[in-house]
Amino acid sequence: MAEPVRVRCPACQREHVYAPAELPCACGAPVAPPVLRDAVAEPVSARTWADDWVTLRCPMCGRRDRWPRPELGCECGTVLRIPVRSDQAPAAAPAPPPSPAPSHIPLPRTAPAPRPAFRPVAIRTARDAVTAAALYLRWLGYRDVRRADQRPSSGVGLAAQGVIAQIEPSVRPATVRDVECLWLQSMTESAAPVFFSLAGYADAARTRADELDVPLFVLDLAGVPQPVNSPADELIASGA
Repeated sequence: MAEPVRVRCPACQREHVYAPAELPCACGAPVAPPVLRDAVAEPVSARTWADDWVTLRCPMCGRRDRWPRPELGCECGTVLRIPVRSDQAPAAAPAPPPSPAPSHIPLPRTAPAPRPAFRPVAIRTARDAVTAAALYLRWLGYRDVRRADQRPSSGVGLAAQGVIAQIEPSVRPATVRDVECLWLQSMTESAAPVFFSLAGYADAARTRADELDVPLFVLDLAGVPQPVNSPADELIASGA
C-alpha cells in the first residue's frame, strides 16, 4: 500500500491523512500515483481530460499509461485534486532478472472444451440488445450475469464475476468518453471491461479501446455480437 500523506483542505483548513489507491497494471503489478509531499491540494472547480488523468510508469514492467488522478472529498463538500508526480518522459522498461532453470518440465495445458454454437435472439428493442449481450457473456463463460450496481453514463451496465459490460442500444455510436468511463470502472472493480454497441463506435473510440485493451463488439439485428478489434477477438478465443 502507498505511504499516506497529510493533505489540508484550502477551503476549511481541515487536515486529512490520504493514501492513494493502487490499481493493477496490465502486467498485474500494483501502481499507485506518487503523491507530492507538502504540496497544496487544489479544489476541483471544472473538469478537463488533462486535469483528470496523469501519466504513470509501472515500477515492474516499465509500461507508461494514463491513470485517474487521485481526488479526496472533504467534509466541507470540497473535492480536492491531490498533486502527484507525472512521468511524462519516456522510460525504458527495466531488464528482467534472469530466470532460474525450472526444476521440472511443465506439462502442456489441456485445451478447453469447445463452446457450443451461440444461439442469438433477434434485436427489435433496446431490451433485446441487453438480452443478446447477456446471453453472449454467458456463452463466453461468465456466470450469474446481472445488472451492474453502478449505472453507466449512457446505455445499460451488466456485470458478472470478473467482468463489467456496457451496452449502448441507441442509434448513437459509442464515444471515447464511453470507452474510458467503462475502463475506469473496470479498474476500480478489478474486472475485465467489455463494450457492446448497436450503432458501432466513433473512430477515436476504437483507437482508445485498442490502447486500453477494451474488447468492442457491434450487435447486429440478428443478435450476434461481431468483434471489431483485437481485444474482442482474443476474448472470443480465450473465453472467461
